[in-house]
Amino acid sequence: REPERASLAAFARRLKSRHFKEPRLKSRCAMPALFLVTDERRLADPEPAIRALPRGAGVIFRHYGDPTRAARAKRVEALCRTRRLVLLIAGDPSLAAALGADGLHLPEGMGAVLKGWRRRRPDWLITIAAHSAPALIKAAGADGAFLSPVFPTRSHPEAKELGPLRLAALVRFS
Repeated sequence: REPERASLAAFARRLKSRHFKEPRLKSRCAMPALFLVTDERRLADPEPAIRALPRGAGVIFRHYGDPTRAARAKRVEALCRTRRLVLLIAGDPSLAAALGADGLHLPEGMGAVLKGWRRRRPDWLITIAAHSAPALIKAAGADGAFLSPVFPTRSHPEAKELGPLRLAALVRFS
């Protein structure tokens, strides 16, 4: 598994350097080339996966339905700090601030709060989920947008997948 992880991280860095122009980030950290997105249904305990990430990778801590979300987020924050990983808290600016996280990840439906949090926390890395061209337009002001789903997924079974061609068109559009 270690060679697979190293290979995946190397591929992500090459892909980022070839296709991603690094924006002038206002945040205190650079945009990672590789992110782990947590989810309590598919990754109940994210800590082993976080330990396997290479230094400089990012973690988007979701775990929205976890009744122990704040306590788990605190443990994840400590682990990310120790491993020198970028931590974004999804959908909860107050929790991100309380933990001293590197930033915030907004679900697509929270796009309206983007500009306010950008003004309040210019040091944060702020990303947003986008599932369409209109959502991508509304993501202006974020440090990055996660376009999804590209392929059918169990996390959003009702969502229409973008497919690789539409994804490429949206990336060029942005």
